[in-house]
Amino acid sequence: GCCPLSPAGAQTTQLLVEPPWTPAALWDRVTLTCQGSGTAGATTWYKDGRRWWQEGPDHFIVTESGTYTCDRAGTGRSPPMRILNERLVLQVPAWALLEGDTVTLRCRG
Repeated sequence: GCCPLSPAGAQTTQLLVEPPWTPAALWDRVTLTCQGSGTAGATTWYKDGRRWWQEGPDHFIVTESGTYTCDRAGTGRSPPMRILNERLVLQVPAWALLEGDTVTLRCRG
C-alpha cells in the first residue's frame, strides 16, 4: 500500500502539541491545539476515550495526564496524543517521520 499519510489537502483533524515532542510530559506546560477546517469554536475534546469538554476552545494548556483527541465538526476526530505524568520521558519529534529520516530522541526529566 502506497501513501499511509493523508494526501495533501485532505480534510483531516490534527492535534498539534507544543513543545512538539511526543509523548508529551505534563510538567512541560503542554499546549494542545485542534486544527481542522470544520466550524471554528465547535471543538469537542475527548480524554481517555470519554467526551471531556464540549464546545471547547481550539487550544488549551494541559493540566491532567491522559490520552487526548479532539473532534471538529466537518473533519472528524484527530489521532490521539498522550500526555504522561512521569519524571522521565523518552520523546520523539511530534511531526510526521518517514522511513530513512534521521530522528533525534530526547530523554528528559
